[in-house]
Amino acid sequence: MTFDLQAFLRRPLTIGGRSISGRLVLAPLSKLGNTAFRQVVREYGGYGLLFSEMCWARSVPCGNGHDLGGFMWRRDENLGEVVCQIFGSDPEAMGRAAQIIAGEDFFGVDLNFGCCVAAVCRKGCGAALLKTPRRAEAIVAAVRRATAIPLFVKFRTGWQDDPAAAVELARRFEGAGADALTFHPRVAPDRRTRPPRWEHIGAVKAAVGIPVFGNGEVLAADDCARMLRTTGCDGVALGRLALAQPWVFAAWTNGYQPPPGIYRECAERLLDLLAETYGPTVALRRFHRFAAYYTANFTFGHALYGRLCKAETPEAAKRILADFLDTAPQTIARPNMNRFR
Repeated sequence: MTFDLQAFLRRPLTIGGRSISGRLVLAPLSKLGNTAFRQVVREYGGYGLLFSEMCWARSVPCGNGHDLGGFMWRRDENLGEVVCQIFGSDPEAMGRAAQIIAGEDFFGVDLNFGCCVAAVCRKGCGAALLKTPRRAEAIVAAVRRATAIPLFVKFRTGWQDDPAAAVELARRFEGAGADALTFHPRVAPDRRTRPPRWEHIGAVKAAVGIPVFGNGEVLAADDCARMLRTTGCDGVALGRLALAQPWVFAAWTNGYQPPPGIYRECAERLLDLLAETYGPTVALRRFHRFAAYYTANFTFGHALYGRLCKAETPEAAKRILADFLDTAPQTIARPNMNRFR
């Protein structure tokens, strides 16, 4: 039987008593899933939910929607379709942050138990919490007590390639009150040096009764369909591909056909929004991060990336983009994994 990917992705899904319109979501992306990038994705459409960039729980009480630390949004942004991701190691601080997030009318709150960057793990946060299941469970329970909005947990396999550990964690999280899980089936020290073990997503899904979103190396529509078919997961969270092609949600869900000028249109729009949001200096830093993924669409994207990183103003970056794209560069259907970092 043929799998109708578009029809599946358009099916509503209930999470924590609230419904979302589709099953393809933007994964949380540190420093990249910012308010400007979310606006670009929003303008193309096709997503079920958007996730914020990672926010430190202790900084949330200090933010007011205009804090560069991550707890930030546009004044006209619909937070009812955004899940705010937080990280931390103290259950009480995570609970306080969740209360504030609920008060701002976000759709939900997401707990980061997957980031394996050394600076995060040294604080006992992110993937470090997978080494202490009881503390991770206590954080989920504290956030659940603090708020009634949908509660998500994003996590990895653990620190050893053992699906039994991930299954046990998933059961703990569900028991503590999580409404949905996003699972990336790689071990925590692995920074994408080996393929994700998608079969572990199936094991996690079979162990719990709450929705599970699969995540990890979905770089084409065929990948998405195969992950859904083979694992039984309820939806897919796109990270790196969404950065390379922010219109991908509209393409897979609504049949959107990108016009010839999509690459220039998308990059220039993001540059404008970043400059409007952060000012030119921070905008360039954020755009350079985005460019690592965006340039993966081109056969000679490495040359474009090098030039963009030397741009000293957003206007200079636009000129570099125009010079490159005016030559009708060759694009590749599946973005070059070597460009990702």
